Amino acid sequence: MAILTTDMQEKLIHLLGDEGLVSKAVLDLALKESQTTKQPIFALLSEKHIIDDEMLTHAIAQVSGVPYVNLTSTLISQDVLALLPEDVAERFMAVPLAEVQNRLAVAMVDASNVQAVDYLSSRIEKPLKVFMASEAGVRHVLDQYRTDLSTVGEAAEASKQEEESSSDNNIKTIVQDSPISRALSTILEYAVKTRASDIHIEPLESTLKIRCRVDGVLREIMQLPKAIEPALVSRIKILSNLKIDEHRVPQDGQFAVKVANKEVDLRIAISPVVWGEQVVIRLLDKTGTSLNIEEMGYAGRALRAIRKGIMRPNGMVLTSGPTGSGKSTSLYALIQEIHDDSVNIVTLEDPVEYKINGVNQIQVNTEVGLTFATGLRSILRQDPNVIMVGEIRDEETASLAVQAALTGHLVFSTLHTNSAAGVLPRLLDMKIEPFLIASTVNTIIGQRLVRRVAAKRDTYQSNPIETQNILATVGHLLPKTPADVVQVSQDLGYKDLPLAGQNAYTLVKGKDTPETPRGYSGRAGLYEVMDVSENIQRLIVNRATSSEIQKQAVAEGMITMRQDGYLKALQGLTTLEEVNRVTADTA
Repeated sequence: MAILTTDMQEKLIHLLGDEGLVSKAVLDLALKESQTTKQPIFALLSEKHIIDDEMLTHAIAQVSGVPYVNLTSTLISQDVLALLPEDVAERFMAVPLAEVQNRLAVAMVDASNVQAVDYLSSRIEKPLKVFMASEAGVRHVLDQYRTDLSTVGEAAEASKQEEESSSDNNIKTIVQDSPISRALSTILEYAVKTRASDIHIEPLESTLKIRCRVDGVLREIMQLPKAIEPALVSRIKILSNLKIDEHRVPQDGQFAVKVANKEVDLRIAISPVVWGEQVVIRLLDKTGTSLNIEEMGYAGRALRAIRKGIMRPNGMVLTSGPTGSGKSTSLYALIQEIHDDSVNIVTLEDPVEYKINGVNQIQVNTEVGLTFATGLRSILRQDPNVIMVGEIRDEETASLAVQAALTGHLVFSTLHTNSAAGVLPRLLDMKIEPFLIASTVNTIIGQRLVRRVAAKRDTYQSNPIETQNILATVGHLLPKTPADVVQVSQDLGYKDLPLAGQNAYTLVKGKDTPETPRGYSGRAGLYEVMDVSENIQRLIVNRATSSEIQKQAVAEGMITMRQDGYLKALQGLTTLEEVNRVTADTA
C-alpha cells in the first residue's frame, strides 16, 4: 500500500465520511482512540472490521487520482501473465491485466512508486497503464501463475516416456512420477478457483477429455494425450484407497485435499467405459456454502411455511428435485435452524457432506449392511427428537420414515421428483397408505438452482414476448397500484416489485468474460413450499393426481418455482432464459 502523508490521511477520512462509507460519529471515536493508543487510524478501523482492505484501497486510489481495480475474483489468461515474469511480479507486487494498443495494463499495490513503474516499463519494453489494487487482489492473480493448465500437458508429454504396461509394478512407478502428481494438483486447483462442483475425466478413442461443471453447466477445459490416462486414473485410485488393478467394475471412494488454502472434500466415482475408465470427482468446498435459510433465497410465504413445518414436534418435512438441485444443502439449513442443546438430532447420510457440531451424523455403508433402512431402525433406539434421512430410495425406508414421524419424531428427507406436489404420488408408489401420508407430511419443498447474473451487467427492457410471459406467469402476483408495492413486496418476500400491466419490464443480463462465462457467476435457489393443509390432506386420501394437488396448493397461495424464478429475474438476480431452462419440466 502507498505511504500515506498527513494530507492524504485527512483527505481519506473526509472521503469516508462524505461518501457515507463510515459514519462521522464512528470516525470521531476512532480518531480519539488513535490519538490515545498511537495506533494508525486506518489500522484501527480495519482491526474493528469497520473498513476492509478493498474499501481502503479504493479510497486511496480515489484520493491519489489513480484508477482502481478489484482483482479478488478476476481470472487473467496465461498469455497475459506471461508478459511479466512471476519473480518480477512478486517482487514489485504488480500483475499484468491486459495488453491494449501496445500498452500493458498493470495493477500494483503501490501505484505511486514511480521508480518501480519505470523499471517494469523498461523490463517489458512497453509503456504501462497503472491501476491500484489491494494486496489480496494482487496475490489472487499471483496465485494464477501456478495454476497453468499447460503444465498438465507437460506432464502428459513426460508420461509418454514411461512404459505403457498394465502391470502393478509399472503403474506404481508412473504414479510416483512427479509430473502426474503435478498434473492432478493443477486440475484440482483450477477447478477450485473456478468454483467447479464436478470434474469429469473422460477417455475417448485417442484423447482424454477434461470437463468441469461450473454453476451447473459442464464445459470442456482441455484435452490430453491418451497416454496420460492410466497414470492419472491410478494416481486418483491410490489417493482414494481404491484397487488400482481393478478395471472391470465401478469403484467409489473419497479423500480430502488442501487446495488454494481451502480444505476440499472429494468424492470419487470411477466407471469402466468403452475407451478406458471414466472418473467423476465431486468437490465439496465447505467454506463457500451458506447454511442460512434466508441467505439461500427463502423469503415471504415460503419462509413462513417452512418455519411452521419445522417447529412442529413431529411429522415429515421433505425436499424434492433432481440430482444437484441443492436438496441436501436445504436439509442442513433446516437442521441449523432448529439446532440447540434441547434436541437430539441424528442424521443418516450417504455420504456425510457437511459436518455439524452437536449433530450425530451416521455414514451409510452398504458393504457392512448399514443401509438407510437398517440405520433408521438403529436411530429409533437412540432417543432422537429430529431424524434426517439423506434420501428415501425404497419402500422399506419410506415405511420406516413414516412410522418414525407417527411415533413423535420430526423427520427430514429428500425424494427425486419434478415438483413439490409430485412427492405425494411418489409416496403412494412406495406403498404408503394415503391416510398415513396425509397425517405425517407437514411441508414439502420443491427446488432448482439457477445461475446468478454476474456483477458486471447491463439492463434492458423486455421485448413483447418476454413481457407477455412475465404477465402470464406472475402478473396476478404483482402489485396493482403504487400504494400496494410495499405491502405486496413484504407479503411475497421480494424487494420493490414492479407494477402489473406494464408494457415492458427492466431485466438484466451479465457480460460474458473469462471469469463470468455467459455473464453468470454463482447460483441461487428457486423454491416452492407446500404447506399440507386440510384441503390437501383430503385430496391425498382420495388419491388425487399431482396436478390436482398442485392446483389446490397454488389456490392457497403457494408460489411455484417458475413464479419464484420470474420474480427473482425482475429483481435482477437471474435471467428469464435461465429460469425457463431449469423449470422446463415443472408444472
